[in-house]
Amino acid sequence: MVTGTDRFEEHGRTPRIPLPRPSVEDTGLPLPDPSPGPVAPPTALVLEHRVLKALLGAWALAACSPEETTAVEAHLGDCGPCAEEARRLREAVRLLHRPDSLDLDPGLRTRVLESCLDRRPPSVPVPDWAAAYDAEAARLDALLQDIGDAEWHAPVRLRWFDGTGPAGRRTTVAGVIAHLLSVDGLVAVALGLDDPLGEANVGEGTPQSRTEAYWRTSRLPPTGAVRGPWREQSRDLLRALSFAGGDPAGRGLGLSVSYGGFGLPLRDAMLDRAFECWVHAEDIANAIHYPYGPPAPRHLNKMIDLGARLLPTALAARRRAGLAAPGHTRHLVPAGEPGRTLRLEIEGSGGGEWLIALDAPPHSAVASPEHEVAHVALDGVEFCRLAAGHVPPQEAAAGQVGDRQAIRDVLFAAASLSRM
Repeated sequence: MVTGTDRFEEHGRTPRIPLPRPSVEDTGLPLPDPSPGPVAPPTALVLEHRVLKALLGAWALAACSPEETTAVEAHLGDCGPCAEEARRLREAVRLLHRPDSLDLDPGLRTRVLESCLDRRPPSVPVPDWAAAYDAEAARLDALLQDIGDAEWHAPVRLRWFDGTGPAGRRTTVAGVIAHLLSVDGLVAVALGLDDPLGEANVGEGTPQSRTEAYWRTSRLPPTGAVRGPWREQSRDLLRALSFAGGDPAGRGLGLSVSYGGFGLPLRDAMLDRAFECWVHAEDIANAIHYPYGPPAPRHLNKMIDLGARLLPTALAARRRAGLAAPGHTRHLVPAGEPGRTLRLEIEGSGGGEWLIALDAPPHSAVASPEHEVAHVALDGVEFCRLAAGHVPPQEAAAGQVGDRQAIRDVLFAAASLSRM
């Protein structure tokens, strides 16, 4: 029998042992040395106490080498004073690094939507004058989504200024949303939508009387279930406004929203509802200890503009009620002519300047920079909280120059814009 080895020997060849097929291309370079065995741990440093103490600051900042870190940590187990100093240094380092908030940036939604709309405009866009309400309703809805069942019953005090002093009404978080649902219903009725109070009360009453009626007729105190009807109504409002379209200013709709004792054009009514949405969202956030920021600057500016435009009418109403000094009567000017003026300067986000006519109405004088008798400067958020009745007019942090009586009357008129 001839074996394989014999056959190789017959032909004068040495047999070869087959090698495994290489998994990579043969480069012709020598094979690497075999991997070394376990690496021995570094020799511990032996340092003097004064050196170890000097390294504590670098150790707290995680700036030591591995050997130094090992030496310092071994020393801290034996030296009480150094351990206490290291603890204080670590706490100081934590203060240098502010923890990142888990809350989303309030402007994130707006930036994402703007980016999307730049690429593909909506087929039925929300009117620009309703964008503030859209944003504030969405922010409030996001806040409500995060709260627990028990927090819907957290106590909230609705606050406003009744003309002579602060007023208020106690309710709950759910009661606040019921209030917004009731008052938003005035806009819904103006647009031909259903009234949340039912057919018996369609479009009737003031914001306060409608809210009290809703609370009174509910079989049980409002709960978190009120969020659904409120959010659905806000979406119906925006949908109706979007499909109505045609006039970017909202004048083409020819609608006015009645608030009982007064009315507002639809455009201003939507700004008013955005303002109330933000103010009451802050009330809720304060009640449940939740951070909540002001609106986007462009929306805040429009809310401030609405308040500034309403100031002459509010001032005239206070005069008729005997709550403000009489208008300038020594030199009455014809209707439409310039008269005494107060310059309202709003600082910060959403700020600007507004000229407030002090004698219109009833004299119907118009504002004029040449007839400026007073100048008031206020932060934008402070002005809004004053107009919401959350800051007493005598405590408003305002820079004041000029006619003191005119300044006082305007600040009190701003607070009188508030209501439940």
